[in-house]
Amino acid sequence: MTDPYAPATRHLVFVYGTLKRGFSNAHYLNGQSLVGPAHTSPGFRLYRITDYPGMVADTTDTEGITGEVWEVDGPCLRRLDTLEGLKEGLYTREPITLQPPFDDRIVHTYLYARDISDRTPIPGDWQEFKRRR
Repeated sequence: MTDPYAPATRHLVFVYGTLKRGFSNAHYLNGQSLVGPAHTSPGFRLYRITDYPGMVADTTDTEGITGEVWEVDGPCLRRLDTLEGLKEGLYTREPITLQPPFDDRIVHTYLYARDISDRTPIPGDWQEFKRRR
């Protein structure tokens, strides 16, 4: 089995919040390659957690989420996993279905893994949500 954190290993990651260009955690992607803008298939919703969003699977969603796909190396993936709190159970890293041109590629994203019952749902574009606030 290949070590996902090996320096030569490459991964496609869909980001939708503070990791996007121009936001507070974008520096975690320095030195990595932006592949392009992307949109999920319907079935996902954003929630405002605090000053960052959390995406969850939601079968009632018909819009999907706007974000970016990045190609990252293994050490960057490790940093992202740490930032997203995988060990603490804050997020999980999961494969996601995106709309074309990414519908035929394996792309992972971070899904919020905690209770959302007291969280506010927000539109599927974090950048637009922040612009309106």
